[in-house]
This record gives sequence, C-alpha cells and structure tokens, in this order.
Amino acid sequence: QFSDSAGYVGFANLPNQVHRKSVKKGFEFTLMVVGESGLGKSTLINSLFLTDLYPERYIPGAAEKIERTVQIEASTVEIEERGVKLRLTVVDTPGYGDAINSQDCFRTIIQYIDNQFERYLHDESGLNRRHIIDNRVHCCFYFISPFGHGLKPLDVEFMKALHGKVNIVPVIAKADTLTLKERERLKRRVLDEISEHGIRIYQLPDADSDEDEEFKEQTRASIPFAVIGSNQLIEVKGKKIRGRLYPWGVVEVENPEHNDFLKLRTMLVTHMQDLQEVTQDLHYENFRSERLKRTGK
Repeated sequence: QFSDSAGYVGFANLPNQVHRKSVKKGFEFTLMVVGESGLGKSTLINSLFLTDLYPERYIPGAAEKIERTVQIEASTVEIEERGVKLRLTVVDTPGYGDAINSQDCFRTIIQYIDNQFERYLHDESGLNRRHIIDNRVHCCFYFISPFGHGLKPLDVEFMKALHGKVNIVPVIAKADTLTLKERERLKRRVLDEISEHGIRIYQLPDADSDEDEEFKEQTRASIPFAVIGSNQLIEVKGKKIRGRLYPWGVVEVENPEHNDFLKLRTMLVTHMQDLQEVTQDLHYENFRSERLKRTGK
C-alpha cells in the first residue's frame, strides 16, 4: 500500500538481502568438546550432526595414558541442509584428564583458543581482509561425569580458567546411567557449585517476540543438559529410531522424556549466531584489548 507513495524507500526489504547474502556465503562454526575419556563425546557429536567425524579412531591403553599429554584434534565437515551450507569444525581434546597428574592439562587448550584469536587478529590487521576464515572457538561443550557427586576439582579449575575465553555449555554425559531423581539432584548440585565458584557459563539470551518463550524457559531450566548419544538405529513399534537397547528396554536419543538431547541440539542451532556474537563482542574483544595493551599500541 506504500509502494505508490512518494516517501516509500523500500528498506523493509533489507533483512531479506542480508539473509540471501548470508545463505550464499554459508556459515562457519567451531565447537570444542572437552571431558574425560569414555564419556561419549565422539558419539554425541556424531549423533548431533549425523556424520561420522571419527572413522579411524585409536583408543590408547592404560600404560600409554600415564604420561599422556593433551592433544588437539580439529575435524572439519561441510554440512548442507535445504541449501544452507555450514562449515563445522569440531575440536576434540583427547588425553584431557587421563594422566596421573592433570595439573597442566588445560594449558594446551587455552593455548589453542588464544592461537585462534591471535590468528584472527593477525588476519584482521592484514592487507587482504576479504576472505578471513574464522577458526575461533565459538562454543565449548564441557562433559561432566555422571558417576560423581557434582563437579571434580579438575572441572572447576578448567571452567574457571576458560570462562573468560569461550562460551561454556556444561553437559552431563551418559545420562541413562542415572535415575530421574539422581539426575535432578546432580543438575542442582552442578549449578550450585558453578555459582559457588563464580564460574560464568553461557547464558541464553532473552526470547525475542517471534520466539517461543516457554520453550526457551524449559531449555534454560535444563542446563546442565543431561544427554545420551547413539548412532545405532533400533526398530520400536515399526519405527526406526536412534537409541540404546538394554535388556529392560530402549532409551531413545530424541525422546525429550528420556534425556535433553533435543534441547541441546535446538539450543546449539537456534543460538549459533548468538554464540558467534558473544565470541566476537566479548571474548575476542577482551583478548584483543589485552593484546594491544601488552604490545603498547
């Protein structure tokens, strides 16, 4: 109705232009997974993105783990869904918490995160800034063992060392080993300890007018996410589902009554942009200002 009037500019179409440009360019996202061996990190990542990121995995024996140092393994996969391309990089940290002395085991991880910031700063300050590849870590899934009574000292130290550099999302692994009561108790304990130690985890932004506020509140209330991963297809009532088959029944990965897998996946996908913005505006800016202060520029 306004198109014929003299004052019509047409900038209401700008968001569509931005959307088209973004879809054409594609998206980049880097996810780091940290946690002790055997907590199902690789299985969960494969379940989340329906890919096999670790086809030829080598699992070291106990003797090798005694002196083992933390390694950094980055796997990049291009995912396309309905014409939208995502370049996903998953950074794994095998060896974390495996050695007898785990005192310095997160130094390698801090070094890696800082190196990506450093590389981005260098590219940004260079002559050709058109095709900067963003390898900064946008999100870190921190896996908490379901077998303890809350956080271990290593968990606390790691999160305190990294909460100023990366968005931490705490995840309780192998949630099918816990009863519903135990799960709730562990979640409360973990949140209490996070608050007690002054650890800053990733906070979901407030719901926009077009978002489901109730679902967002449910997602917020589910943190830390208690998850189960599986790449196995099982037939249940004539339907093929991904789950884990036990002598007493089937645990369904994508059933919200069984675990928080769907909430974790929805949180990651719907807040991918926000995770990137927090990385850019908060963590990277902090690194950049510290770095420039140090060099005296």
